[in-house]
Amino acid sequence: MPVTFRLTRSDGRTLVVTDQGGAGRPLLALHGTFGRGAVFDRLAADLAGTARVVAPDQRGHGRSDSAERHDRASYVADAAAVVRALDVGPVVVLGHSLGGITAYQLAARHPELVAGLVVEDVGPLMRRPEIAHPVLDVRGWPRSAPTRGELAARIEAAGVPDAGYFLLSAVDRDGAVELLFDWEEMTAVQQGGCGDWWADWLGSACPALVLRGEHSTLLPAGLAARMTGRRPGAVLRTVAGAGHWVHDDAPEEVAEAVAAFLAALPPDGPAHPAAGRGRPAA
Repeated sequence: MPVTFRLTRSDGRTLVVTDQGGAGRPLLALHGTFGRGAVFDRLAADLAGTARVVAPDQRGHGRSDSAERHDRASYVADAAAVVRALDVGPVVVLGHSLGGITAYQLAARHPELVAGLVVEDVGPLMRRPEIAHPVLDVRGWPRSAPTRGELAARIEAAGVPDAGYFLLSAVDRDGAVELLFDWEEMTAVQQGGCGDWWADWLGSACPALVLRGEHSTLLPAGLAARMTGRRPGAVLRTVAGAGHWVHDDAPEEVAEAVAAFLAALPPDGPAHPAAGRGRPAA
């Protein structure tokens, strides 16, 4: 049974975490900008019995509190706090987009917490000219509407072809549909992820799987090849037909790839706890 618990962040605000429970290797799943932990519900179901997926709503996202700081150190500190709260030893960390940067930075800065990495569609460079559009300026975009359909239409009119991903963070509130995040804060989140992160990507030695969408807008094929070629123990898998949200575009293939990666890892002490063990109080 999934359990949601709350952690107090370093800034005194709350981080909301969902632990899917069950048997299998603990897998910390970190969503990207505009997301929430629930984006990994399908993956958690597909990996039931193989992985115990633990998915936080990162600062400023979902039902976690907003934040004044969106620097890399703060996101890494939050992720480390979740792993320590689980108290199950090193975990495998899967991160999509901005969450992928946090994942490999966690491995570099806290190697004792990470047994393996799955990095989904993000590389060690998040800047121009390598990435054409590292930041989508969403300041002033609509946050609420009377219906989901109208909110989707307003967001798409503001500048995206499909608002579906954003609506995963929409909830019914006071007779309207409202996004859980703030657009201005999301611009700051993206800006905090921009930079040259080669040192962090190369700074860990655990096994790593890089999942790239064939039609990715944030991980060019050449950069992906250099990324895995320069780091021992890293393997690249390009998912045909997928875009940036690989886990949504090809859920079965992603689940299969993650399951195979987990199966190939050596068992590491307490990395396979029984259901319910090592779980903080709700």
